[in-house]
Parts: sequence; C-alpha cells; structure tokens
Amino acid sequence: MQGKVWKFGDNIDTDLIIAARYLNTSDEKVLASHLMEDARSDFVSLIDEGDIIVAGENFGCGSSREHAPVAIKGAKISAVIAKSYARIFYRNAFNTGLPILEIQEVDAINEGDSLEIDLEAGVVKNLTQNTQYHFSPIPAFMLELLKSGGLIPYAKTQTKEK
Repeated sequence: MQGKVWKFGDNIDTDLIIAARYLNTSDEKVLASHLMEDARSDFVSLIDEGDIIVAGENFGCGSSREHAPVAIKGAKISAVIAKSYARIFYRNAFNTGLPILEIQEVDAINEGDSLEIDLEAGVVKNLTQNTQYHFSPIPAFMLELLKSGGLIPYAKTQTKEK
C-alpha cells in the first residue's frame, strides 16, 4: 500500500476521530464523511484514497467505540502509523480490518511525505525522504483478519470452509 501522510499529534482520542454526535449510525460512509472533523475541519475534503494517518503516542484513546476505526477505514485511509495505541483501539482496528502499525520514528515523518508499506515484511519506506522504518511483523492470524476485511468477514470464511 502507498499513500500520502496526514500528521496528527499525541493522544488523539476516539471523539476527535469521530465525534460522539455522529454515533447514531454505524454506516461507514456517513462516519467517514465526518472523520477528524473536530481536529481538522477540512480533513475529509483533503484526503485521497490510500492516504495514511501518522500520529504520536496513545492514538485512539478514550472510549471503546468501534466507530473510530470504521470511520478511518470508510474514508479509504490505508493505514494508521503511530508510536502507540490505546489497547481497545488496537483490537478494534484489527477486528474491523484497519491496518495499524507501531513505529517509534514517527517524528521523522512529515505531513505530505509519500509512504509505501509492506505489511508482511514489516517495512515502511518513506519515498519522499528515501528512508525506511521497521515495525514488528504482524502475526499471521492478524494478517488474515486484515486480508479478510476484519473479524466478521474472516469468521464467515472459516464457517463456509467447514
């Protein structure tokens, strides 16, 4: 996957990702249309399919709502890279099929940089700066969740095979 970077700071909570006033729906297109609205009001009008969110520490803190990763995925963001994640957001992201990566060098990545991610190799290439970063490879089961589109689609494929 490859995309342009959109940079955010530390402690981006689920209410900044998708404000509580929009939680009366689980429609990913509706949620996506309000992604990061309270952090950057014009965000949705600026992003392109495949772009990447890069943030600091504790991304996805706050509530346990699945709406946050659903909104990100619905906006066609290809991945989120951060120094660390709130534990429940981490689980919800994989369960909804959103790739998230932990990389400590996010401060070296600039907004607008073009990144290329190889999930299986555990490498992020910064094509703008001609550098690369490594992350711990995603376990095989978690890669299967991502390839299937999340936990529910994965479970459906497993049920059909039996």
